[in-house]
Amino acid sequence: MPPLARRNLMHDRVRLAVTLTGIVFAVVLIVVELGLFVGFTETTSNVIDNSGVDLWVTSKHVPYIELGVPFSERKLYQVKAVPGVQDAEKFILRWTQWKREDGRTESVQVLGFNPDKPLGGPWNLVEGRVADLKTPNAIIIDEVYKKKLGVEHTGQVFEINGQRARIVGFTRGIRAFTTSPHVFTTFKNAQDYTRVPADQTIYVLVKVAPGADLAQVRQNIVTRVKDVDVFTSAEFSRMTRYYWMFTTGAGVAVLLAAILGLIVGFVVVAQTIYATTMDHLREYGTLKAMGAPNSYVYRVIMEQASISAVIGYALGMFVSFFVVRASQHGGAAILLPWPMAVGIFFLTLLMCIGAAFVSINKVTRLDPAMVFKA
Repeated sequence: MPPLARRNLMHDRVRLAVTLTGIVFAVVLIVVELGLFVGFTETTSNVIDNSGVDLWVTSKHVPYIELGVPFSERKLYQVKAVPGVQDAEKFILRWTQWKREDGRTESVQVLGFNPDKPLGGPWNLVEGRVADLKTPNAIIIDEVYKKKLGVEHTGQVFEINGQRARIVGFTRGIRAFTTSPHVFTTFKNAQDYTRVPADQTIYVLVKVAPGADLAQVRQNIVTRVKDVDVFTSAEFSRMTRYYWMFTTGAGVAVLLAAILGLIVGFVVVAQTIYATTMDHLREYGTLKAMGAPNSYVYRVIMEQASISAVIGYALGMFVSFFVVRASQHGGAAILLPWPMAVGIFFLTLLMCIGAAFVSINKVTRLDPAMVFKA
């Protein structure tokens, strides 16, 4: 690389600091906005994605997981009789009311499943065991909602829809997209908490036998079990994500904020790199007066932008690490999966190089004679 690129950057350290600050701001802004979008997207369907099942049997025309409609549990046994079905279990997900010890009420989503075959059960347990749910009135919640629900430790007793509920464990990182926390319990307890009749269920979760054709098993269920829809976990996940992220408008708002973050980031980076280039116009004029080709000058500017991008990205990701980590203790998680981190690196590089093109346009029209003017 031309030594001039490094010298220009290091000559005015204050200007370099301003440039890097702009890039860091842009990187952190992009991480926050895109991370919120990814976090919201994953949160909407995390129960489906972590259910460990292949197929979801629902009532007709259920658009997303929170809008399930009860149907007769006799369909469970019809599903179990379908060739290729290894296992099938009843499952409930429904909103109800939680009563804190101070008398306040909060909305919660109760998830009822069979703890002996934990399809649809909790994951990322940090305290307690799934088997503990077999004890009377036992429930598991996520630790991020302790304050919201007035919970301090296991063993505490609360009321859910007028029924006794005792904390036996905590999970970590199972957030609900809505403001209603998830409450995991046995299927029988869930029926009591949500007033689902004893002979009904909301969903039937299906595990397909190894070697069986998933599409064929699905078609067999549709043929043999009347008045139900059958979705793969991937399909049901997409349906739920689409509903919450686009039909409700919530996801559109977050996506627009992410796009705005990209635009603001580009403008900030373009402005700082352009200002840096303008500060060195006379040096570039001197190079052109000495016979340096435009390609060399362009290379200097591009490499300055690339160096700034790499350093700014590294600093920005360092700051973002703490922002992402702090969000894990709040209601809205900012996620930064490694593919997104890699993508943001190339995006930062693209922003800086794109901003450099604005400066190159100015240098292209530079008159070398300017260096001889007072």
